[in-house]
Amino acid sequence: MGRDLDRLQGTWNIVSLEMDGQKMSRGGARIVVRGNRFTTIAMGATYEGSVVVHQATAPKSFELHFDEGPEKGNTSFGIYELDGDTWKICLTTRGTERPREFAAPPGTGIALETFQRGLVADEPVAADASAASGSPAGDSAAELAGVWTPVSLVRDGQALPQSMLKYGKRIATANQVTVQFGPQVVLQARYAVDRSHTPKTMDYVLADGKPQYGIWALEGQRLTTCFASPGQPRPSEFASTPGDGRTLAVWTPAGK
Repeated sequence: MGRDLDRLQGTWNIVSLEMDGQKMSRGGARIVVRGNRFTTIAMGATYEGSVVVHQATAPKSFELHFDEGPEKGNTSFGIYELDGDTWKICLTTRGTERPREFAAPPGTGIALETFQRGLVADEPVAADASAASGSPAGDSAAELAGVWTPVSLVRDGQALPQSMLKYGKRIATANQVTVQFGPQVVLQARYAVDRSHTPKTMDYVLADGKPQYGIWALEGQRLTTCFASPGQPRPSEFASTPGDGRTLAVWTPAGK
């Protein structure tokens, strides 16, 4: 039997993501494995480290040791399944208790992810999404730059548990944004705004080149955004109900 670490070499594109009992936007995230090193492609921050694989355990297990980026010094503990070009992982975003099954129940801080092998195994890591996609039309938004933490987040009518919100942050420049929970990047995009509409509009170009359309409002130090699923029509109001695929979030500057 060959080594699983050898089989993991190359680029893996995320196809599904669930965290803390909630399905999350995939955001075009990718992991590149070279030797015993991994890099998570993220805009606004770089996540790098070493991966240790234990293929003799049941279920198979691994650790991600972060040595570069915001999670430097931290370790995620996980389990995995590797079936041809499909790699399923279940891992911690906090704590040291390894998951025992492939599930991400509410309140656990566990992430369940599925990846598909990329078309090019040695695809280079882009420094940011601008290397892989263009910029949306519109204006930049200097007032939205900075690090924001979520007050609430509702996707498809389901609210993210309060226990999970404290691990989230929105890292933005005037035209680029990354959303992450713990070490998990759930969205990365270039963005532009149009202040002439009511409500104001915001357009994303995700890291995989897909468009995503939203609206936003900034009232004092409170930012509210509402986005449709990628490629779907723009919301006309700040609401997310079961089945609509929209994500409604309220953010406040970190430390406020």
